[in-house]
Amino acid sequence: MIITLILKLVSGMYAEKEWSGEIEIDESSDLEDLHLAIQSALDFDNDHLYEFYISRTERSGERVRFDGCDEGPLDTLINELFPLPSKRKLFYWFDYGDDWIFQITKSRKKTNPLEVGVTYPRLTKEVGKKPEQYPDVEW
Repeated sequence: MIITLILKLVSGMYAEKEWSGEIEIDESSDLEDLHLAIQSALDFDNDHLYEFYISRTERSGERVRFDGCDEGPLDTLINELFPLPSKRKLFYWFDYGDDWIFQITKSRKKTNPLEVGVTYPRLTKEVGKKPEQYPDVEW
């Protein structure tokens, strides 16, 4: 079944404008698949470490981490995460230097069967200006 996840840019070194997007993805995909879908949706280079975490806010110290190292595995399935615990949110943190952080929520849209001829995951909606990972910066 396909679920819709909403990505909202929270912060980033070069975040200048607000941005959000909707990604349709198979709910049996894992966090590694979601990472790759987000990278593709943003047109980012997949060239830095990343993690997912569940916490009250993006800055909370109390976190359940999924980083593929010492913490939770990245082969955790998306459908195992939702619904999230009460008052908790899912975050994606990419590039620990530039600190790209996105909040991920499950849309209220119903899950749907895969459509024949459609390639998933896919970005279906964007609002705002997509962030640039490496903009030309004058020093």
